[in-house]
Amino acid sequence: MHRLGLVALLGGVACRPTSVPVAEPVAAPEIAADVAFVGVDVFDGVAWIDDATVLVADDRIVAVGRDLAVPAAATRVEGAGQALLPGLIDAHVHVQNQGDPKQALAFGVTTEIDMFTLPEVAASVRTSSRTRADVVSAGILATSPGGHGTEYGVPIPTLSRPEEADAFVAARIDEGSAFLKIVVGDGAELGLRFTTLDAATVGALVTAAHRRELAAVVHVGTLADAEIAVAAGADGLAHMFTDRAPTPAFIAAAKAGGVFVTDTLAVLSSICDGRHGPALADDPRISPWLRQDDELGLRTPFVPPSGRPSCALAFAGVLALHRAGVPILASTDAPNPGTVHGASLLGELSLLVEAGLSPTDALASATSKPAAAFGLDDRGRIAVGRRADLLLVRGDPRDDITFVRDIVAVYKGGRAFDREPLRKIAELERAAVARLRTAAPPPALLDGISSFDDGTQATGFGAGWQPSTDQLRGGTSTVALSVVPEAKRARNRVLSVAGDLAAGPAAWAGAAFFPGATPMAPANLTTATTLEFRARGPGRVVVMLFTAQGGAMPAATSIAIGPTLATHRVALRDLVVDPYDVTMIFIGQAPLDDAGAPRSGPFHFELDDVRLR
Repeated sequence: MHRLGLVALLGGVACRPTSVPVAEPVAAPEIAADVAFVGVDVFDGVAWIDDATVLVADDRIVAVGRDLAVPAAATRVEGAGQALLPGLIDAHVHVQNQGDPKQALAFGVTTEIDMFTLPEVAASVRTSSRTRADVVSAGILATSPGGHGTEYGVPIPTLSRPEEADAFVAARIDEGSAFLKIVVGDGAELGLRFTTLDAATVGALVTAAHRRELAAVVHVGTLADAEIAVAAGADGLAHMFTDRAPTPAFIAAAKAGGVFVTDTLAVLSSICDGRHGPALADDPRISPWLRQDDELGLRTPFVPPSGRPSCALAFAGVLALHRAGVPILASTDAPNPGTVHGASLLGELSLLVEAGLSPTDALASATSKPAAAFGLDDRGRIAVGRRADLLLVRGDPRDDITFVRDIVAVYKGGRAFDREPLRKIAELERAAVARLRTAAPPPALLDGISSFDDGTQATGFGAGWQPSTDQLRGGTSTVALSVVPEAKRARNRVLSVAGDLAAGPAAWAGAAFFPGATPMAPANLTTATTLEFRARGPGRVVVMLFTAQGGAMPAATSIAIGPTLATHRVALRDLVVDPYDVTMIFIGQAPLDDAGAPRSGPFHFELDDVRLR
């Protein structure tokens, strides 16, 4: 039959009358559009189209190609020397407020995949807006009692047995979760101590999620954790494990199972060497849009209690999985230390290239691949019918992936997002910081804070001592401060700190010293290098440094003390890069020791000779 059809076709050609007139070419009808990007190199999410035109009508892409007619009414954007990319997708963040996705949008991230937040936060950002990145959220994660995710000071539901999985997943759907996040791992690779779900419960959770057409993404820290997740049928892994290289058997199983990996190289780099965040903060293409807390976030490395992951193993694992065809999704784990929303994804692309991906593959990992992995069929590509979430940058990222940081404009739903207000806010904050950095230090800064020998809590400078507990945030811990004679030297006085530490990850109780003229006023302590004090008591004390730049989140360290008064020292810059705005120095009790072990109940310790040197 195929041969007869071919003969008939040839015969028809041979007999075609030569007198049939050839029709004149008909011009293609003009396509209505609001915005036209002209002469721009387009990365469509998969491949490049050089010197192309992209037409946008309302919030949709209506045409992509070369030599397209540009409607006279369209706003024309000349793209010579520039690249047009799909809006970027960060496949692993934690959204804490509405400001996070707005910050992300300013850096070209038009969609964020939230891997754990409170339902009320997720609900507040669920509606799409042209002034912030879209947020696709897992809401509450699935973890065991005492597991990772329970340490942040907010009560969350947990589960322990496979029989609880179905109800747990149903509750997340009722809260509006778009997918299920599951935690596997005890944190031992970072010196942490968490409980974890067993394999049977993980399998039951994945099955319950799939029964309701919900994707299941599993947090992992080790290869063994990842093997449990893949065996359970997980759709994706959160984090690249760092204890071992992926084995051929694991790679084959992940590929066969259609598993994707949100690599989070940005936060892993912060933990393993801390170099990535500061370099990003120093980039003049990024720094003008960084608010002070974001700059501090980038410059503050993630320091685990013990153990550091291997950047080399993480990078090699990402490359091995990528070469095998396992989708790698660009992701940051912002806002963990060393990362921020938006800017860190631009740096993440550089880390993917450093790991061995081509710039084009890295861009696909931040556009089309996460869109496909999470079923976001309306974005991630520059193609007809897709939403016009776009990023216009100077230069060609194929030549240098860091060109994605040189942003010309960000478009959300076909409309340009105004980045200027954020730059102005950042500029005003930098001016305020400059004033604080040049402020005079407190008088008598280095003459000592308190010796307590006069029988009072008098201080050499600042606003004095006060008891401090978690009652400020609704907690139930208690503490009392009193000056008492030292047992062995009657004329020597010490500060007695005694109380009861409530159970829970957000508990604290102890003594707070305010170095400013009034409580919580910032003081410039840059001329001091060390906090020094003598202490006596069982166990450990926690030293926390509160700063204006750090807001409500202090920097902290834990110190072992003993039965005799001994001198202890804390380097200020081990806690804060630049202590120009210290609002409070806290010495007391907190619910985790250096090894991550919980503690609570009655406590008592003594302080003496507190000073800055």
